[in-house]
Amino acid sequence: MIKECVFLTQTDTTVGFVSQNSERLTYMKQRPPHKYYIKALNSLTTLKKKSRIPPCHRQQVRRAKRTTFILPNGHSYRVVYDPHHLLLLGRLTWAYTTSANLSGEPYKESFATRVADIVIYPLKDSDKKPSKILKLGKHTIRRMR
Repeated sequence: MIKECVFLTQTDTTVGFVSQNSERLTYMKQRPPHKYYIKALNSLTTLKKKSRIPPCHRQQVRRAKRTTFILPNGHSYRVVYDPHHLLLLGRLTWAYTTSANLSGEPYKESFATRVADIVIYPLKDSDKKPSKILKLGKHTIRRMR
């Protein structure tokens, strides 16, 4: 049952929706269904179980903080170290994460609290920068954001 819920919480970068159900997130955000979501993971061990990092990038992935990596297969992952966000991810081990707004619109707390199943406080309109996004090739890295 908890795996179907959509949580509204303070993530490591901004206020966002967190869920293991990508279809519900797509419906709520009115987002095109072909786009991938970032998977937030609770540890490097979980990342190792989910995917294979090209050998030449492993050290950089281990040391990175607040960085999302797009792997050669197109899926993206971010290992979370923020203690508040880890309280939820510790129970789920992984979850899709996205900003808490309609696709292409600014954040509105009234919308976010209305559509989320569970709201985890405190929610602060964060002034943190979004995560860096790096696309890993077999031997190259390209900065996307």
